[in-house]
Amino acid sequence: MALTVIKHVARIGRGGAVAVALLLAAVLPQAALSQPTGVAPAARQLLKASTDFLARQQRFSVDTESTIEVVLESGQKIQFDHTARVSVERPNRLRAERTGDLVDQVFYYDGTSLTLHNPAENYYATIAAPGTLEEMLDFAREKLDVVAPAGDLLYKDAYGILMQDVTSGFVVGKGVVDGVRCDHLAFRAPHVDWQIWIEDGKRPLARKLVITTRDKLNAPQFTVVTKHWNLKPKFGASTFSFKPPRSAQKVDFVLKSTDAPKAN
Repeated sequence: MALTVIKHVARIGRGGAVAVALLLAAVLPQAALSQPTGVAPAARQLLKASTDFLARQQRFSVDTESTIEVVLESGQKIQFDHTARVSVERPNRLRAERTGDLVDQVFYYDGTSLTLHNPAENYYATIAAPGTLEEMLDFAREKLDVVAPAGDLLYKDAYGILMQDVTSGFVVGKGVVDGVRCDHLAFRAPHVDWQIWIEDGKRPLARKLVITTRDKLNAPQFTVVTKHWNLKPKFGASTFSFKPPRSAQKVDFVLKSTDAPKAN
């Protein structure tokens, strides 16, 4: 009902907009109409149960669909979409196959090295990587400016990472994502707002994540929806290892920074 009302806002004059606002107040969940202070215990418990559940899974795969907004100098927003298939085997294996408007690459981590392969242009880069999944994710982000799809959720301490600097949080209510009934949570930190939808029931998996950047023009959003969770996948010997095609060209990563001392 609320969606139908919103679609007709553009057709209503200034006086009618007041009536629309009153009508939305009647159909939206009451929790969504006010900003609580502090973090509600129920929100903490639901998020902690979800992150702990995924941290206990030794292997899993999931498909993701993500949308990132870019704001032009004029203030107009442009959206870019991507899909990914993520495969994880703890403590030190990850593969992510990503395609979309801005990226087409496969991300391999085998416990000793990290490789990015661009199949369309047929080039790849390989670099030695730390020995655990969490250390590799930090290394890839901080040194290579490479972020795995929904990477924060993959850490064993995902709860601590997500809750860092959070000032408020509450349970919005129940929601449905891709046909799955979920608990809808909303949190606020100094520079971002974020929402997460967690599957209701015995598998409290994250089904949707929305991050709104408040300190950027027009508050661009990043959205990721997860689908087809498989908690008992069968991975082959080559799932996490990269064997370059015969005609592939090897290139070097460009590091964001270096710890090497500057020459005098």
